[in-house]
Amino acid sequence: MSDTQLWKVAVDAPLPEALTYSFAEPLRRGQLVNVPLGKRKTKGLVLGPTDQVPEFQVKAIDSIDEEYAPLPDTFVKWLEWLSSYYLHPVGQTVQSAFPPLKKADKQRASKRAPVIPQLEADKLPDLTPEQKTSFEAIAAHKGFSTHLLFGVTGSGKTEVYLRLLDKVLKEGKRGLILVPEISLTPQLIQRFARRFGDKIAALHSQLTDRERTNQWWDVVEGRKSILIGARSALFCPVPDLGLIIVDEEHEPSYKQDEKLKYNGRDAAVMMGKLMNCPVVLGSATPSLETWKNAQEGKYHLHPLKNRVANRSLPDIEVIDLRQQKADDDQQKLIIEKYSHLPYWMSPQLYERMHEVMERGDQSALFLNRRGIAQMVVCPACGHTRECPNCDISLTLHAGSHLVCHYCDYHEQMKKKCPDCKEGELEAVGLGTELLESDLARLFPGKVIARADRDEIQSRADLEDLIARMESGEIDILVGTQMIAKGLDFPKLKLVGLVLADVGFNLPDFRATERSFQLITQMSGRSGRHIKEGESPGLVIIQTFNTEHDSLVFARNHDYEGFANHELNVRGALNYPPVGRLVSFRIQGPHLGKVEETARLLARRAQSLKTQVPQYNLVEVLGPAEAALAKLRGQFRYHLLIKSSQASLVNPFSRQLLGDQEWVPSGIKILIDIDPMNLL
Repeated sequence: MSDTQLWKVAVDAPLPEALTYSFAEPLRRGQLVNVPLGKRKTKGLVLGPTDQVPEFQVKAIDSIDEEYAPLPDTFVKWLEWLSSYYLHPVGQTVQSAFPPLKKADKQRASKRAPVIPQLEADKLPDLTPEQKTSFEAIAAHKGFSTHLLFGVTGSGKTEVYLRLLDKVLKEGKRGLILVPEISLTPQLIQRFARRFGDKIAALHSQLTDRERTNQWWDVVEGRKSILIGARSALFCPVPDLGLIIVDEEHEPSYKQDEKLKYNGRDAAVMMGKLMNCPVVLGSATPSLETWKNAQEGKYHLHPLKNRVANRSLPDIEVIDLRQQKADDDQQKLIIEKYSHLPYWMSPQLYERMHEVMERGDQSALFLNRRGIAQMVVCPACGHTRECPNCDISLTLHAGSHLVCHYCDYHEQMKKKCPDCKEGELEAVGLGTELLESDLARLFPGKVIARADRDEIQSRADLEDLIARMESGEIDILVGTQMIAKGLDFPKLKLVGLVLADVGFNLPDFRATERSFQLITQMSGRSGRHIKEGESPGLVIIQTFNTEHDSLVFARNHDYEGFANHELNVRGALNYPPVGRLVSFRIQGPHLGKVEETARLLARRAQSLKTQVPQYNLVEVLGPAEAALAKLRGQFRYHLLIKSSQASLVNPFSRQLLGDQEWVPSGIKILIDIDPMNLL
């Protein structure tokens, strides 16, 4: 053994630890190697030399993967932190750090549009006093620090990002910008391309594998100095990183729900710390986690309280849908006058839409649901059509077929009830397709476009929709939350929230925070480009619950009031960000086995608490059936671990799971540290 060295290698397999291999030549930490694993060959990342000789026979590393230079040490440290914090196998964590395809010399010319458009450079706008103050305060920091750029919608956060990046490039360093969803990237990429030309690369899910591979190499080999992308762009090792920006940091889509359940925002802050560079988090409605850190002085707070060019924030009008009833003669006349309106549209919304379109401006209606109806019901026996794989009702699309939005199960809608054979199935509820067809009847001759996952399936669809909105060709845009964030349309003067109640009552402690963020973000699309003297944009919110906390604060544009109120509510129950939370999801195809394993996990948790005194501060909640009790043929149970003592939950969770040899076959236990979704 004397001439061969032993190495710890993180292999692509669900193993909690790195494995030991031998290799005669010297290796470097961060090097990608090919190794034998059982009967197959796989890739592995060298984590470093080791002196510990294992009790079994050590296999030799086959070869070094010459295509990739070793990953930088700080980047490997960041990957190790991800694996350890989110309790995910280190070998599976590091696989994301490489592009999907081999670096090919010859590439077939593709017909697709370029990832980054070539655009004319724009001239620098003057900064507002608030923008200037924020830019200078952030730019003054050397090394690692975290900043919250807390700006109302339309206050010009993007311009502050552009100036900071410009400064970083002049210092010979590079920048990484994360955006929550691909729907935000086209407009943002255009703004960056107008400022930085061909220095930009982009990484997101709408690119082909070849495009992603090419963009990755452009960054790693230094041809591009700014990388814009969704959360996975963090896994591209940007050399000489000088600044990380997380735009719309509050967005739940920064959290990955499958496999490595990491939060892109938290991982970005940790990367900034390890690489010793500043991190800027931007939002009009910061997550309570970030707000609490800013209040406690862990993050630097930079407020932008005004819109650019002193444009006023939109007026918000709340319509109580409970009052659309005939109480007196005047009300009767109103009801008769508007009897042609569908039940989801109030007379006020209808009239305002008319006024806006007569002026040649645009309206957008927002509903958090796709399809025509939420469900179909038999009025005779009450039977609803449910998905056979998921415990959830099917959604009616195009008037004739029923679809499950979780597993994509389809069936044709039958008229006769399959249960009682008497009644005829009727559609109940509301969806974007229904809105679209009602609007076509109410506003004949107007151009109506729909933006949801059924209509917008590719980058080209989205870019086309944005261009048609920007040119003013579309009169009314109907959409789901895809259109609620970050988009900027000059002629959009009216935004209607058709039914604000959709998100109010979800069984999730973050439901109120989400509703507040969504209402504020959606409102922020209205009247972003009004000239001086023009009346502000208008937002109409229709609801059956006008007193809901999220509405009361959103109506007054009062984020701080909302945050303080909600933190008090959470604090009383030790929910995040006051306490820490971990969720265990127990799932499998047999209900009895799932239930039994969930109970066993709870008993293990209780006995761990009695064995280790400091775990007294850990609360065990459940097990209970998940809100979505069956999904894609898997029954699901939840167990939650909660504690006011943040440092306890990770070690507790690690010990609780142990080697998992006690888990029955066919059952999976999935762990989610700092979960964002409890459904």
